Amino acid sequence: MTIERVAIVGLGLIGGSVGLAVQEMLPGMATTGWDADTDVRQRAAGRRLVGEVCDTVAEAVRGADLVILCVPVGAMGYAAEAIAPHLEPGTIVSDVGSSKRSVGDALAAALPDAIVIPAHPVAGTENSGPDAGFPELFRHRWCIVTPGKDTPPDAVDALTRFWEGLGATVEIMDAEHHDLVLAVTSHIPHLIAYTIVGTASDLEDVTRGEVIKYSAGGFRDFTRIAASNPTMWRDVFLSNRDAVLEVLGRFTEDLSRLQRAIRNGDGDTLFDLFDKTRTIRRSIIEEGQDDAKCDFGRGDHCGKLKILAEQYLLSGKSDVALLDLLGLYLS
Repeated sequence: MTIERVAIVGLGLIGGSVGLAVQEMLPGMATTGWDADTDVRQRAAGRRLVGEVCDTVAEAVRGADLVILCVPVGAMGYAAEAIAPHLEPGTIVSDVGSSKRSVGDALAAALPDAIVIPAHPVAGTENSGPDAGFPELFRHRWCIVTPGKDTPPDAVDALTRFWEGLGATVEIMDAEHHDLVLAVTSHIPHLIAYTIVGTASDLEDVTRGEVIKYSAGGFRDFTRIAASNPTMWRDVFLSNRDAVLEVLGRFTEDLSRLQRAIRNGDGDTLFDLFDKTRTIRRSIIEEGQDDAKCDFGRGDHCGKLKILAEQYLLSGKSDVALLDLLGLYLS
């Protein structure tokens, strides 16, 4: 099976990056795209995210060998229903969502005549929208593909070659196992980030200006994660609730154990955990999943944060939300 024409539904960060990556790395492959938002379609056309930005979803998917749904996981079912009447039998339909069991079920129910192969490129940034995409997003990143037991092997091979062509390393995985793994490595960290930034913003004894002015490196990393698309992450938590709640229960138990250790002055328990986590950090760097440079290879934040904090304090706009201000810095 050969993929010669790709249709991308949803032209935000991931969809736009797929379109740009295909044009750069698989130039012989035709690309079409569509987004439900007229403004997004106009911006996508201006950036040439795909070969042709279509006015209707029917135009976009007509004749496609592969359709990739790049929409929030909560909208996957609706997107599948929208494209269903316009697909040719045997078209491969995939997605980029961060939860796989619920998405796979929704796509299979809406697209009985298509070859449904859920996938998850484990890549992204805190930015979103058609202006955020870039062609290198998937290079040296994992893409987890979760085919069903009856999925034709040649279709799985075709989708695998597609993602490898964009620079990703492909892993085949069971959908339920994917959801559990990603609950640990992605979903719970995002939940923690949203929570700690929200807690800092709501503390009565600490002003928002102080939170910004004196933010240390660890907190800045939390704010980067917490600036991620709220619609997308709302849908991720709801669609993967079983795995998230399972891991969250274990995390809560571990956090309570650390709380007891701090209360009891148990330094050995704290040290043992911190030493173990350092080893995990080194393994992540060795796998090429992050940068060993100081501050994760990012530039000097301190000067920018100081300027933003001063602007905030001088503005007198007490209704400016912490994340709005940090979003300006992070963009």
